[in-house]
Amino acid sequence: MPLIPEQLTRHARRVGEVVGILAKYGLADWLSGGGFELPKKFLVSSDGDKLTDYTRPERIRMAVAELGTTYIKLGQMLSTRGDLVGWEIADELAKLQTDVRPDAPEVTLATISSELGKPAAEVFAEFAEEPMASASIGQVHRARLQDGTDVVVKVQHPDIESRIRVDLEILLVLAEFAERAAELKRYQPARVVSEFQRTLLRELDFKREERNIAEFTEHFAKNTDVRFPKTFPEFSTARVLTMEMLEGVSFRDADKSPNLTVSRDELARRGAILWMDMIFRDGFYHADPHPGNLIIMNDGTLGVLDCGMVGRMDDHLREHVEELLVCVANQDGPMLARILMRLCNAGGDFDEGAFAADITDFISFYGSQPIEHFQLGNALNEIARCISRYRLVLPSSMAQVLKVLVMLDGTAKLLSPKLNLIAIIGPYQHRILLRQLSPRRQFKKLNRLLTEWRYVAHELPGGMMRLLKELQDGKFDIHLEHRRLEPAVNRLVMGMVVSALFLGSSMLLSNKVPPLFYDHSILGLVIFLVSGFLGLRLIWKIWRNE
Repeated sequence: MPLIPEQLTRHARRVGEVVGILAKYGLADWLSGGGFELPKKFLVSSDGDKLTDYTRPERIRMAVAELGTTYIKLGQMLSTRGDLVGWEIADELAKLQTDVRPDAPEVTLATISSELGKPAAEVFAEFAEEPMASASIGQVHRARLQDGTDVVVKVQHPDIESRIRVDLEILLVLAEFAERAAELKRYQPARVVSEFQRTLLRELDFKREERNIAEFTEHFAKNTDVRFPKTFPEFSTARVLTMEMLEGVSFRDADKSPNLTVSRDELARRGAILWMDMIFRDGFYHADPHPGNLIIMNDGTLGVLDCGMVGRMDDHLREHVEELLVCVANQDGPMLARILMRLCNAGGDFDEGAFAADITDFISFYGSQPIEHFQLGNALNEIARCISRYRLVLPSSMAQVLKVLVMLDGTAKLLSPKLNLIAIIGPYQHRILLRQLSPRRQFKKLNRLLTEWRYVAHELPGGMMRLLKELQDGKFDIHLEHRRLEPAVNRLVMGMVVSALFLGSSMLLSNKVPPLFYDHSILGLVIFLVSGFLGLRLIWKIWRNE
């Protein structure tokens, strides 16, 4: 990589903004514990508050918010990854909001005209210029089609894609630099940013959200308890999405619906079953089940909004999720520990016994609670914190599923505090077992295995021939990579240096090599003291196991 990557020089102005904001909040972090009162007065947030009065996690959240849309989205994603950033920071990042100032009406109307090929007045019989809401990527307006259908129109902010792409290029370069640091490399910063890039760029394409809605509608076509908004492809593009208006109240305002005939407990149960079906039956789920994305219609039907953020699970991931939840439900601590170690690729020096003991202790604590008091969200958060303590990193796909289950648990409890997700998952255990043992699934696994072995059989002869040719030509090399051996090697070298210095000082002293001080070699005394200091320092480091 060049000394200054081309991406940074091309976006020098934005890089300057990012560095300036990071420097400001980093300096506040450094000064917060000191007595430098004069500099503290000049370090203020965008709201005018003195930065040094805030905690470090709060300053990180404020810096992310000041950096703008891309970094706010990244912060929201990392708020679910306490195993990466620490749980205190993750909890603070969860407070990030993406509400932004709406665009001027003429800007929104210009976007609609350029995307749909005709003015909004020709497309819609009515169009409310004042938006219902404005988030980081777009804003939503009420409208009415020419045939009288009430709709909502989601319009992307102008130039938001170009600004996000610039920030993503900068983030990718910073992640590559972070990969070079040994203490950061294990968190796979480049991989995290690359995955975040894919997710965010997908959110920018409203046609993808349209396809998500169509897929959800197909999966739940026979379910009369849920409703997804109908989309209008003829009035939708990658930057404008027109959807049916679903009327109702939010989960928080369930008591305000005058004609509601379904109990709050039943509504919460229906919502939980809806997501269980998405995850365990379809392997395609809405990844943002917060209260703002769920409404209760007058007839008790659940309306699901904002399907831009979704998750998919292949058979492999689904099996792991199923196994994990079944272990929690069955209070099988040792098996749960083995699954988590397999998922997180625990290294050879990992303390498996201690980790298994902690997980088993955790399961015992939650298992002693009555089923009606068992809180799945708290249990999953506790598992994630245990994983973080042992410096393990969950696969991002698994972390997303756990985040959805935790969020679902909190959302459902807004309606019914006594709802227990683990009791709802219980009936799925039988279905999970039947699906895992089904002939169709076993045949699919066998077919996949045979495909892989056919590939190996096809490639093996050629690979062996290339290996023999390299051996014949003397070009065969073996590359060994050591991991986490640096401290041990450094101590070994230091021990050899200390021994050599001690031996040398002994020879100088015994032979009385001049210059002398009271019949003792001065050089020998100096080297003896140096070797003694280094030896004590080495013993201290070994004792502290650094």
